[in-house]
Amino acid sequence: MRLTAENYDIGIAEPTALLHEDDCRIIGIREGDHVRIEGRGCVTAIASMSDTLVRRGTVMIACGVLGASCIHPGDEVEVTAAPIPESVRAIRGKMDGEELSPEEISQIVDDAVHDRLSRIETSAWLTALHIRGMSMCETASYTSAMASTGSVLDFGDRRVFDFHSFGGVPGNKITPIVVSIVASEGLLIPKLSSRAISSACGTADFVEVFCPVTHGSDDVRRIAESEGGVFSWTGATDLAPAGDRFIRVQRPLGIDPKPQMLASIMAKKVAAGATDVLMDIPMGSETKVRSPEEAKAYARDLMELGDLLGMRVECAVTYADQPLGVAVGPAPEARECIQVLENRPGHEEVAEKACICAGMILEMAGMCDGTVRARECLTSGRALERFRAIVRAQGGMDGITSEDVRLGRFSADVVSPRDGFVNRISNRAVVSVAKAAGAPADKGAGLVLSRKRGRKVAKGDVLMTVYSDSEDKLEDALEAAAELEPFDIDGMLLDRIRPGSLR
Repeated sequence: MRLTAENYDIGIAEPTALLHEDDCRIIGIREGDHVRIEGRGCVTAIASMSDTLVRRGTVMIACGVLGASCIHPGDEVEVTAAPIPESVRAIRGKMDGEELSPEEISQIVDDAVHDRLSRIETSAWLTALHIRGMSMCETASYTSAMASTGSVLDFGDRRVFDFHSFGGVPGNKITPIVVSIVASEGLLIPKLSSRAISSACGTADFVEVFCPVTHGSDDVRRIAESEGGVFSWTGATDLAPAGDRFIRVQRPLGIDPKPQMLASIMAKKVAAGATDVLMDIPMGSETKVRSPEEAKAYARDLMELGDLLGMRVECAVTYADQPLGVAVGPAPEARECIQVLENRPGHEEVAEKACICAGMILEMAGMCDGTVRARECLTSGRALERFRAIVRAQGGMDGITSEDVRLGRFSADVVSPRDGFVNRISNRAVVSVAKAAGAPADKGAGLVLSRKRGRKVAKGDVLMTVYSDSEDKLEDALEAAAELEPFDIDGMLLDRIRPGSLR
């Protein structure tokens, strides 16, 4: 059917065409069906129907779809029913528990990336993965398919090292430290990091405090080859973009299918050219991985998947029952990260974890006593020198110091309501308080802990200081702290049992 194209100037999550109900009946389509729109170019969109928002004889096309199809407002276009993508049959197969071929998996990824699948169809795929799972061979095919949707960094015959943390522990600011240590030892580690999804701060969020992180693939390769390392944002590159597309759909569903998570992580590593990867698996009561058995299961899966992809993977299971270090939020974490590199006292646990992880990578490269070597690299200042070189290459301040990092203009202390000991710090509550203060969008927002688990406190002692760029958000954060009580303060005596009291 010939219709006149009009601009549908509304931001949408998928390519949509709005048609009058009468025209839909003539074409033979219903709400949510695929339609093919041909004019100067050709595009497939999802049909949406109305009898008031659009006139008969016209089709309102989302502006993003118009731009991609070279169709201009006012053009005459041919609108026809489009066949259901072949990959939908494969999605139904996975819903029924079938094992899919590499070709079927590749087609699903290709259709999703090129907007041939609706959000409902993509949601069905992710739900099927959540319920039915995937074999490891399927997951390897899925990983390769996602990696092939974008560019791939090519470093020739060089070994390329990478580091990834599963997340789940607030304050995990070790990535730039690990990269700086490893790069200073002559290894290549082009680390690309994500922003926060549900946490108070991702690595890219706090690195952005002291240097730009939006570098394209060519710049990432150039900086890595020049300085040995890079800590940039994955989203600025065209590396395995399919993973980000699936994440946007699964987030409202509240699911995180294991095959999807493994494939998304490893696809980025494949696209970055990694040959050797260290996986940090934080384990704690409020993290993604809560027991040694779960941690070992993840490690087995990651190492097996690495083997199938031709990549060596090792795993470090790390303590995560409280925040790492004292800082949570972009600027607070940036400052503590640099303080560790400057060998400032008071940040020993961050330095210890960074040196253990960096040491494991050095040993993967064939070096002896990796942790000892990493500590020497940190204490000698060589890691700081390499860190500053990478920051400078990424367009950041020359000779950056921790004093150059400014926290939020407004701050307030949270104090202990009683005498006792810090028995527990809730990771979830700490994240909620930091987010209420404005993290990660507001760079100065976050918090700094004054007491950690096991420390003695008196009534009125400062437990943490909250920072914000807004007085209103600071008040919100203090209200969240009062409601959620991130700190459990208990005395050493939990109960007194007298003779005859146990009846």
